[in-house]
This record gives sequence, structure tokens and C-alpha cells, in this order.
Amino acid sequence: MNNLLIRNAAGILTGLRGADARHAGPDIRITDGRIAAMGSLVPVPGERTLDATDCVIYPAWVNTHHHLFQALLKGDPLGINATLTPWLAATPYRFRAAFDAKLFRLAARIGMIELALSGCATVADHNYLYYPGQDFDTSAILFEEAEKLGLRFVLCRGGATLTRQLESELPQAMRAETFDGYLADIERLAARYHDPAPDAMRRIVVAPTTPPYSMRPQELRECASVARRLGLRLHSHLSETVGYQDSVQSMHKMSPVRFCESVDWVGEDVWFAHMVKLDADEIALMGQTRTGIAHCPQSNGRLGSGIAPVRALENAGVPISIGVDGAASNEAADMISEVHAAWLMQRAKGGEAARPIYLYGHGEAGADAATVEDVVRWGTAGGAAVLGLPAIGTLAPGQAADIAIYDLSRDPRYFGLHDPAIGPVASGGAAHLRALLIGGREIVINGAVPGLDMRELAAEARDAVRTMLARADGR
Repeated sequence: MNNLLIRNAAGILTGLRGADARHAGPDIRITDGRIAAMGSLVPVPGERTLDATDCVIYPAWVNTHHHLFQALLKGDPLGINATLTPWLAATPYRFRAAFDAKLFRLAARIGMIELALSGCATVADHNYLYYPGQDFDTSAILFEEAEKLGLRFVLCRGGATLTRQLESELPQAMRAETFDGYLADIERLAARYHDPAPDAMRRIVVAPTTPPYSMRPQELRECASVARRLGLRLHSHLSETVGYQDSVQSMHKMSPVRFCESVDWVGEDVWFAHMVKLDADEIALMGQTRTGIAHCPQSNGRLGSGIAPVRALENAGVPISIGVDGAASNEAADMISEVHAAWLMQRAKGGEAARPIYLYGHGEAGADAATVEDVVRWGTAGGAAVLGLPAIGTLAPGQAADIAIYDLSRDPRYFGLHDPAIGPVASGGAAHLRALLIGGREIVINGAVPGLDMRELAAEARDAVRTMLARADGR
């Protein structure tokens, strides 16, 4: 493997906490796919150099919750103004049967490319496109596409043994799996793909789609037992809306997080997406058990679900990570727009809670609810922690060289910054990706994926949308 010296960075955020969140650099040496040194470094014979003048360097992003198949479902008019439950029927369930192997592969490719171009190296995809009699293997397709692009890929194997009325009225592709069939596939996938290494390129996670609705309590307990026997983690959706609170209270007379505790679905090997609607007891329980969150601010905003109490969760000891969720509820499913939203929304949430002094409040508040350093840490080291990949997510000697290099000299959005290091998060937009390195390999070079014809991909996407509309509408 070629060794590389990155030189003259304008700023480096490391993904670490406190005073270690920034590094003066300005250089980073990569040897055999790992960070060998950081500081003021001198090139050595045979070492390539990459000039990072006017560039800001972050750890490559770790996306902990996605639905890649939704890359072909952006901006569906029937779901654009709907809350979660009607949106599910209008968009992802309506189009589910329209996917064949070719369309699923195209969607996965588009989603992964969108992420890579934002500086994301690791993708945890919560894929729930499985049903009895399915004639294509969505799991294999996802791993194949990730390998072609060079991404680290974590398959969160979704699925359900139960259906809601909402789903039962929809096509054959909505039919539930058998529980034995689900577990058999977990065993198959773990044997074929799962790598326990701290910098693994492939992982498997046990991830029934939604605990309160997708499986019976005893099945959830058995899933947790099987996962732990195989050394796999657990993931799902939870508490995205008040509907979860109403449903679980009606079915089980307890809160959603307490229900998950009752079926062995809390702990350091578990993380949930969303967690928008939580009471104080649930926050405390998550902190005590070190159960993690994939914070998805844009999807939660788009569906009107609310803003997750991320600061309260972290203060309680909850591991925080960031996920983009599916593009069908987030029309820009990339990590830069997601972390920008996370930064703003936590501040807005803090300000929303502020009360005037004359009403016994404390006056203005919220502007320090989340710093850029916090958000970078959540989106990098935080993601690595909930996925159990400790060799990625931070910039430090010995770590895997998963590195995003943003050139701020290409767009006036970033001109005039007094602190260039915060630019990619604080200024938003799409900072030009000078390079994305994964294990030291250049996956993106000068804002492009080598060998990719973007116009051709766009044309394929337009044709695919027309095909899916025709199938979904019976034309």
C-alpha cells in the first residue's frame, strides 16, 4: 500500500473530546492504511504527498442509520407533507413491491455515492426489504455495492414476523417472514459476512424493523439471545413519534424503552434510531445501560416528529451517533447536511426551552447546546462506538486512516471564516471533497468517484423513477 503525507491543513478536528478535539497539525502521515503521525512532518523518500492548503480535515463520517433503497423515493408528492404513519403507507410501503434486483442495486449505489461524496466512509444500513419468496438477495447486493465503492458496510438486517393493518392491505412484498426463517438468515449472513475486527469492512447486526410492531416479545428476547451468542449488535427504530408512546402503553402498559428493557433490548450492544419522544425515566435508563442513539435530525424534522433530546441523553451517559435515515424522508441523505442540521436543531431546542426572567426563567439560552466539535464527535467517534468499531472514527496515531479532506477555497460560502475548521459543519452547503480516504485508499478524488459517469447515473435514476411509478400505480 502506498504511504501518504497530507500536508499544510488549515484545520483538523479529530472526533475526540475536550482539548483533544482539535489538532494543530498541519500534517498527517499515513503508513500501511493507518495514521502513523500527526504534527509538523517532513516527507520521507518514496512517500506521496497531498497538499491540503486551504483544506479542513475531519475523521470520515460514520452513518449509523440509513435505508439505502429509498434513494429512488425522494420527494414523493403523496408523502411529502405527511407524518410518519401516513407517510409509511404513501411512500416506502407503496413502492416496496416495485423493486426488483436491478432497481434495488441502483438505489443502493446512488445512496452510497451520495454518502461518499459527503465524506462518509462507514454506512450502517437498516435494510428491511425482505419477504417470503423474494427472488433477489438484498443483503448480497448491498455488500457487493459497498465493496465496489470501497466503503465499510454494516448490514442491520431488518424484517418482521408480524404485520400491522397498514401493511396487510399492501402487496405480497409486505408479507411477514417466519421467525425461524429470520433467524436462519441471520446465521447465514453472520457466517458469510461478519468480521469482528475493530476496523472491519463488513458487519452484521440483528435489527427487526420496529420492536413494538415487528415481532412478539418472546421473539425479540430470542433475537437478543442469538445476537449475543453470535457476537452481533442489536438495532432498530424506537420512539420516533408520540404514536410509539400511545401504542406501547396500550399494548404493554409501559413506555417504549421500558418495553425494550423487558425483552433484553438495552445495553452497550444496542442502539436505536430517532428517540425523539422520551420521558426522564427512559433517558435515565438508556444512560444507565449505555444504550445508544442514532440521531436523525433532518428526517425527524421533515416528518414533523420533533427534535431528539440529544444533550440530555449525552448528559445521562447515552452514546450519541448520527444517521441520515432514508432519503424518502430526507431528500438530502448525506452526512454534511445531517450534521449541519444536528448543530442547528440542538441549539434551537435549547432556545425553545428558554423562559423570560420575569416568569422565573433564566433568559436567553441554547447557543451552546451543541458545538461543532460535539457534532463532529457524534458523527464520527460516536458512530464508531455504537457500531463497535474502535479503530475508526478518530484522528490519532494508530487509527485506521479514514479521513475526509474538505477544500474550502472553491465556494464563497466558506470565504471569510475566522475559524476554518468549523466550516463544513457550521456553514452548511457541500464543501468540496478534496479526498476521502478509507483505510488509506483514496475513494473520492477531487470531488469525484473515479470511473463514475454522474450524468449516466442521473439518467438511470430518472428512468428508474418512471418505472417504479408505473409499477406502483399499476400502469
